[in-house]
Amino acid sequence: MPTAVLVDLAECEACSARRPTAELVETAENEQLCSGCVAFLDLCERCDLPARDTALTTADDYWCAGCRAPCTVCEDCERYAPYVVAVLSGGDVCESCAESYTSCDDCDLRTADSYTVDGDRAVCEDCRDDYTQCRSCRTLVRGRDYYCHDCAQPDDSRVHDSDFTPHPVFHGQGPLFLGMELELRTTVHGYEDSVATANNHLDGVGYLKHDGSISCGFELVTHPMSFDYAMSEFPWSLLPRLRLLGCHTDDEVGIHVHVSRAGFDSPAHIYRWLKLVYRNEDDVTALARRQYSQWASFDPEIRAMAKDLAHGGHGWGRYHAINARPAHTFELRVFASSLKRREVQAALGFAPRHRRIHARLACSRRRPRPGLGLGHVHRVGRPTPGIRRLDR
Repeated sequence: MPTAVLVDLAECEACSARRPTAELVETAENEQLCSGCVAFLDLCERCDLPARDTALTTADDYWCAGCRAPCTVCEDCERYAPYVVAVLSGGDVCESCAESYTSCDDCDLRTADSYTVDGDRAVCEDCRDDYTQCRSCRTLVRGRDYYCHDCAQPDDSRVHDSDFTPHPVFHGQGPLFLGMELELRTTVHGYEDSVATANNHLDGVGYLKHDGSISCGFELVTHPMSFDYAMSEFPWSLLPRLRLLGCHTDDEVGIHVHVSRAGFDSPAHIYRWLKLVYRNEDDVTALARRQYSQWASFDPEIRAMAKDLAHGGHGWGRYHAINARPAHTFELRVFASSLKRREVQAALGFAPRHRRIHARLACSRRRPRPGLGLGHVHRVGRPTPGIRRLDR
């Protein structure tokens, strides 16, 4: 007669069915489940146990809650990661997502917001406090430095290429801004000292550029300035210093003044200003101290295009009294270069005074009065007889 065998039974913790203890399967949650209930669970790919709750990790595996307990959820990809990287100005991300963030070249931490500094390096917002702006081009440089690597180079390297176009830094109150290009010649022996002196005095207001038409010299270019700012803040003491170092001018160098298009009230305002210049060539050239120049011609074809230029046209070529090619400015090219403070200030003052002329012309349409011409533009001697009225 067979001997009776006693079988230990236990209850499945999911369905409560009683099954032989040996048939129950332990889960990742330390539960004892029957084979039927286990079939509905996922398998943890780390501990190989069935689990009620699994989640994707950065290893592209699904882990149970116990295995992923030491992990942190990446705030970018939302996967569980054994290791995370704290991103400055951001969150905690996995190592893979961290690669998309910039590494600060000073502290080696990843950052969501970075700043480019001298030497094409990048720093985080915290390290950015250790930097200041280059006095010449506004590049971020170490706090104790005054100039970036390019601007601090001796001799010729402190004069930018002719195509150098930095982001404009506006000084003063608009809407009318002026940008000056002052062409200067130097002596061979005085070139280095002239460049160094100019850069030291400009202090962020301007910079130096090469000009292909100047064999030995440079072009001093300012950032956009209001007229009042230019009169009070431009380093005017620089001009006599440059003259003492041998800088000089001749008939082939000039002053170009960029006038912001936004400084005009309307196309009619622009039209009257263009006519003011082109209808009074003799007086403009006398005021500008420069007779006919191949670099600033009073071309009758351009004069005839005044209405088109006033409505956004750009004409052809740039060697005209007023170059309309720039997108945001008109370039007044008529003035002779100078190292005399009053003459340079007069060139800058020509554009602001046309606004007053325009206002007086508007009044003259309502109240007829004697002709208004360039004798009223700048107080240089008496008004020249015979200047054409601008309201004709």
